[in-house]
Amino acid sequence: MLEIIIILFTAYTLVKIYISIMQIGYIADEKNTEAVLMSQSKYKTAGEYAIKKERLSLVSTVVDYIMFVWWVTVGFSWLSTTLGTDSSVVDAVLFLFGFIAIGFIVGLPFELYQTFELDKEYGFTQTTPKLYFIDQVKSTVMFIIFGGAIFYVLAWIIINVANWWIWGFTLLFSVAVLVNVIYPTIIAPIFNKFTPLEDGELKADIESMMQGVGLKSDGVFVLDASKRDSRLNAYFGGLGKSKRVVLFDTLMEKLTNKELLAVLGHELGHFSHGDIWKNIGMMGLLLFSAFFLLGNLPEALFFEMGVEMKAGVEVAMMMLLVALIGFVFTPIMSFVSRHNEYAADEFGSELGGKENLVSALIKLIQENKAFPKSHPLVVFFYYTHPPVLERLKELGYDASAVNEVIKPLEKDGIFSFLEEDKK
Repeated sequence: MLEIIIILFTAYTLVKIYISIMQIGYIADEKNTEAVLMSQSKYKTAGEYAIKKERLSLVSTVVDYIMFVWWVTVGFSWLSTTLGTDSSVVDAVLFLFGFIAIGFIVGLPFELYQTFELDKEYGFTQTTPKLYFIDQVKSTVMFIIFGGAIFYVLAWIIINVANWWIWGFTLLFSVAVLVNVIYPTIIAPIFNKFTPLEDGELKADIESMMQGVGLKSDGVFVLDASKRDSRLNAYFGGLGKSKRVVLFDTLMEKLTNKELLAVLGHELGHFSHGDIWKNIGMMGLLLFSAFFLLGNLPEALFFEMGVEMKAGVEVAMMMLLVALIGFVFTPIMSFVSRHNEYAADEFGSELGGKENLVSALIKLIQENKAFPKSHPLVVFFYYTHPPVLERLKELGYDASAVNEVIKPLEKDGIFSFLEEDKK
């Protein structure tokens, strides 16, 4: 059984590596072709950034594979012996803390390189080592408290309840829904400052737009994202009374009010179409499948790994294999998500104006240095949002035609050609 699992994980890893190699080669060729949606120099820079990110991801994939093989052949047995754990609930929690701590230490160099080298090189990182350290301390404390509590309850269920995987799924799915409820108002403010949008024409227009689609929210807030990163973004989050609209301060600086309203219209499209609930449903299906398959692993597998079939090891094994199961679901979930994004674009263009949404998308691509093209395999597996060129096409704009006039206008951020394109 262990050999079969290693073979499956090897195949999964090889597919990921192949996709990464195809992406690197594709962008390496495309970045030297005629630019679209940005100047030639910015186009090449965006391509170089995308290649470096993909190379980092490729190395991370190889390390993940090595760690997986180590865990199932030596690691679980070593950690169990080192901690001297037995079959109690507390020992299961300690085992899982050790398992996650080792994974964190192995992955930390990749995160540090991404944050303080790669993103800094391309002008994204604004965070300081001090702020990064504080964030890590906060995350660790929260994980020890809340993660420890979840591990404790899950381990107790595994030890004491028949068909534990059903109740384990119920526990984690309920936690996931709860996190969606409390994240905007309790969790996110631990790391960022949320300032209510000042009264004025923009706020009045936003509130009018939300009322028009029947959205009752906790308010519209500006997030101080610029203290960590310069990229632009906005999101609509929360469930029930915790629903709120969040605009990054970086987005506020770069987009006009009309463009902000078009972006908000896109987010309201997700609300109107119930996409949050659809995403929760898909997550629930993935989680249920994982618990069903991994909750019925044979005891012989654990003996092959040199450990007893204990709660901590079972949960750790599930955490290792959920990536494999998730990869099978990824193309389906990505396809559904891209479909939802097209629908949200259409909704946003109707609320905020097609030309405003198009100009906002172009600015987002430019400011975030997002290379506008990807290998079809990458799009198929990973893209939760359609490629921007496809989004523009669906909105009725030809990217090649846009690019002909973007160069003389991009310096001052004026996109009057969009109005002309409609004639």
